[in-house]
This record gives sequence, C-alpha cells and structure tokens, in this order.
Amino acid sequence: MPNPTRWVTDTGPEHSQWYIDRFRRLAAEGADLTGEARLVDALVTPGSRILDAGSGTGRVGAALAARGHTVVGVDADPALVEAAQADHPGPRWLVGDLAELDLPARGEPEPFDAAVLVGNVLTFVAPGTEREVLRRIAAHLRPDGVLAVGFGTGRGYPLPDFDGDAVAAGLRLEQRFATWDLRPWRDDADFAVTLLRRPAD
Repeated sequence: MPNPTRWVTDTGPEHSQWYIDRFRRLAAEGADLTGEARLVDALVTPGSRILDAGSGTGRVGAALAARGHTVVGVDADPALVEAAQADHPGPRWLVGDLAELDLPARGEPEPFDAAVLVGNVLTFVAPGTEREVLRRIAAHLRPDGVLAVGFGTGRGYPLPDFDGDAVAAGLRLEQRFATWDLRPWRDDADFAVTLLRRPAD
C-alpha cells in the first residue's frame, strides 16, 4: 500500500485480531453495537444505498443492511474485511484504500444516498490523506447525499482542520453532535459526530 494507514503504523501486528475478537465478544454479550446505524437509518429513505467507509468488522453496515438498505463496505485491512464477510453475509465487503476509492471501477457504478465513517476511521487513515479521503467519498455520493462522520477530538485531527478539509472536498457542514445519540455539541466534548452533505447540483 503506497500510503500505509495509521491503523498499520500505529498499532501492533496482533491488533486486527484483537479488534475482531473484541467485537465478536461484545456481540455475543448482547452489547448495543448499532447506535451509529440507527442514526444513519434516520437520515435516509427506506432501501437506500449506503457506503460504509472504513467498515471494519462490518457491524454498522450489517445493521443497516438488516434495516433494508443496500450496503457496500470498504476497509484497508484484509483481516477485518474477511471477518465482515464471515460474520455478516449480505453486504458487499471490499478491501481498499479510502484515499484511492473508485467503486465504479469495482463494479459499483451507482452513487450512494449516504456514507458513514465510524470508529475513528479518519484518525487512522494515512497522514495527510484526510482531505482526499473525504473528496473520494463525496464523489461517490449522489447530489444531496449525506455523510456521517464520528471520531474522538483528542486523536490528532483537530476539528478546524477536519472542517476545512470537508469544505475543500465539496461538502457542506450541516450539524455537529457530541455523541451518536445526538447529545448536544460542546466545545469540550471528547467526541464529535458531524453530518456533512454533498450540495445538490
């Protein structure tokens, strides 16, 4: 991979399996793993096309598929994609670098009604590619499509930089919350959930 992600450079070789095991255990324990999906489901019409960018083990995309949406998930980590394919058949799970996202070239020419970036994905992409990741995702949205992004505010990607990158990527900031269950935004919040929209043509 020409631009190694922070997921690769900042974590150990066992991290992917630890992550897979963690979410399988949480699912087996009955933990609520679908909060992000509930929000995204509320933003779109039934039967929408949704891009799960940085899909990990597939928990969010699978929950959206269970609600009747068509989901395509993309993650740079082959181990996580393999786990998603094993645990959540139905959506299409692909290995890919979000900074080089080109789904029409991989048989997915239709635009998406929404995209979601959860689990601190933007803080794990290769340094300096955040704007390009947002641009590539925006290019896959239909006009007026929505992108929901969540990440910790103390993870090295300042919100002013994110906001600037989003605007440069052709997206419009609509709302910001402190949690996925829509707690009001505070300047001292340790997490940010931002809703962005590709302007209508």
